[in-house]
Amino acid sequence: MYRKILVATDGSTLSKKAVRSAIELAGAVGAELIALYVVPRYPVSYFEGGVTVSTADIARTEKQWTERGQAVVDAVRDAAVAEGVKAKATVVKSDLIAEAILANVKKNKCDLVVMASHGRRGLKRILLGSETQQVLTHSTVPVLVLR
Repeated sequence: MYRKILVATDGSTLSKKAVRSAIELAGAVGAELIALYVVPRYPVSYFEGGVTVSTADIARTEKQWTERGQAVVDAVRDAAVAEGVKAKATVVKSDLIAEAILANVKKNKCDLVVMASHGRRGLKRILLGSETQQVLTHSTVPVLVLR
């Protein structure tokens, strides 16, 4: 059925639900699990002409975000391995979250994506966007969305 399942996570409570389901599914079908955390780049352009942010502060902040992301996917990997599921942890830096997820699906030759959706509607959805919707729209493999 599925050989490689990519689970996109941000460490949130809702995302943890998707992780749990992905681990259970991978275990049930004997698939490998790839845990992915996408770290956004520091939004320097927001501060241009206003507040001065040093490159050292930016580097320190991005390092903290990356370390947090690594801790999140390492925990997913460890939970999967404890359940007997082969797993790996991946952190990538990108402002284009959906595109980064899709690129990793292709890179790892995954045949299923598991991710959470906050289920925002109306104006909130328009203003905040939906990475899940972008993945659903552009994915060439099935996407399991949990709420």
